[in-house]
Amino acid sequence: MINSRKIEDLLPVVQDKVRHFKKLCESFSIDLLITSTYRDNASQDALYAQGRTTPGRKVTNAKAGQSWHNYRCAVDVVPLINGKPNWNTKDPVWMKVGELGKQAGLEWAWEWKTFKEMAHFQYTGGLTLAQLKSGQTIA
Repeated sequence: MINSRKIEDLLPVVQDKVRHFKKLCESFSIDLLITSTYRDNASQDALYAQGRTTPGRKVTNAKAGQSWHNYRCAVDVVPLINGKPNWNTKDPVWMKVGELGKQAGLEWAWEWKTFKEMAHFQYTGGLTLAQLKSGQTIA
């Protein structure tokens, strides 16, 4: 199973946006930890099972092939405070992180109508998952 944290495992255009995102955060003294980039199908299905058929809370509604992570277009992050992950999403730093991610050209899942997720950012290039599945690529 692969659940990468490497920027290099993203598509080149997404790598550029994520690097820009990290630099914007650094300019505001926000240290950003990447917790997930590319996921293979086995890893995605394991996450989908969480809170359903395995212990834990639900963390995704996407099965294998239904996540932007599977297509190297998404990144999950968490800001670090004194070197430790800050998962307190009520902390104002999260809103700044979201603002900076959008400024870098990424879509912020916190603004979705359903399954809002503060840690998730993606770049789709205007394509749908169906288009990616059919072989179209993001430029």
